[in-house]
Amino acid sequence: MTSFDDIAAQLDDQAIELPSWAFGNSGTRFRVFATPGTPRTVEEKLADAAQVHALTGLAPSVALHIPWDRVDDYDKLGRVAEDLGVRLGTINSNTFQDDDYKFGSLTHVDERVRAKAIAHHLECIDIMDVTGSRDLKIWLADGTNYPGQGDLRDRQDRLADSLQQVYARLGQEQRLVLEYKFFEPAFYATDVPDWGTSLVHCLALGDRAVVCLDTGHHAPGTNIEFIVAQLLRLGRLGSFDFNSRFYADDDLIVGAADPFQLFRILYEVIRGGGYGDASDVAFMLDQCHNVEDKVPGQIRSVLNVQEMTARALLVDREALREAERAGDVLGANGVLMDAFYTDVRADLADWRSSRGLPADPMQAYAASGYQDQIAADRLGGTQAGWGA
Repeated sequence: MTSFDDIAAQLDDQAIELPSWAFGNSGTRFRVFATPGTPRTVEEKLADAAQVHALTGLAPSVALHIPWDRVDDYDKLGRVAEDLGVRLGTINSNTFQDDDYKFGSLTHVDERVRAKAIAHHLECIDIMDVTGSRDLKIWLADGTNYPGQGDLRDRQDRLADSLQQVYARLGQEQRLVLEYKFFEPAFYATDVPDWGTSLVHCLALGDRAVVCLDTGHHAPGTNIEFIVAQLLRLGRLGSFDFNSRFYADDDLIVGAADPFQLFRILYEVIRGGGYGDASDVAFMLDQCHNVEDKVPGQIRSVLNVQEMTARALLVDREALREAERAGDVLGANGVLMDAFYTDVRADLADWRSSRGLPADPMQAYAASGYQDQIAADRLGGTQAGWGA
């Protein structure tokens, strides 16, 4: 049996990017809830993200969403991030909150609208050039709600052409990361509904086009770890958006609904070479904290990923291979379950203490007074929220 001491050093390789928008107000389709201390600027979002990293050592970068996080000087914003102890990461585009995009953006039948959407993505790459960001992540709400509303084949052709124009602008060290979502808001036909569609477009674009796997963007019962294995096998798994779902794309704290699924996914990541310094696979959260405070919500999220990573690293892979070769069904399953049921919380507390981090980051945050301080200081202005 692999011991925690055997895998402790490998945990040093873990980095989980935080999404700036997770620190803003969010809620349900019916109401966005305001909470005291919510950031009013991107700089305040960075300050909150820096708290997560300072207490966990797991979150050194922050993803931006354009235009939500648009500023006049991105070089200055990068320096603000560095002064706080973090750096700017993935740049996320947004072509789903403009009236022009009601019937699509990169797939729109109107050439003017497509050109506008392409220009937005080129702006995002300009920002990447300044911030040093590697990844442009694209999620599209494009699709149709009714049969006959749009020509399915033509929309794919237009998407391919639009993506090619964006891809051609990338620098040599930059990547296009194409996300997928099988429904919502396009309930009849989403233009990028699954990993296969994303992969097909990425393969056509070139080696620097890769797939983003959001763990909430699948039909019930989907074997997500199989998708992980296949994309790693093909060298096209670019990044994760970690969250949790009970019914649909709930965007809840990762591991909240199905910790065993998260364990299985991370085991497949490790087994397939997607974890560690040699891997280009990016880990990121994509969550909406609706009823909980945002900073501790992000702390809990990164700790959940770390815990399941540790358990996945504990899998005795040689014993598992032997059981597989012997056709020992129960033995093979038992190897996985032994690792999954191993309680690593005390070991992780020691791991943190040995690196100058709080043994219990959640408790340390509660005792820090930071939540009360931002609630008192952040008065006036406009709170950030979903869509802003």
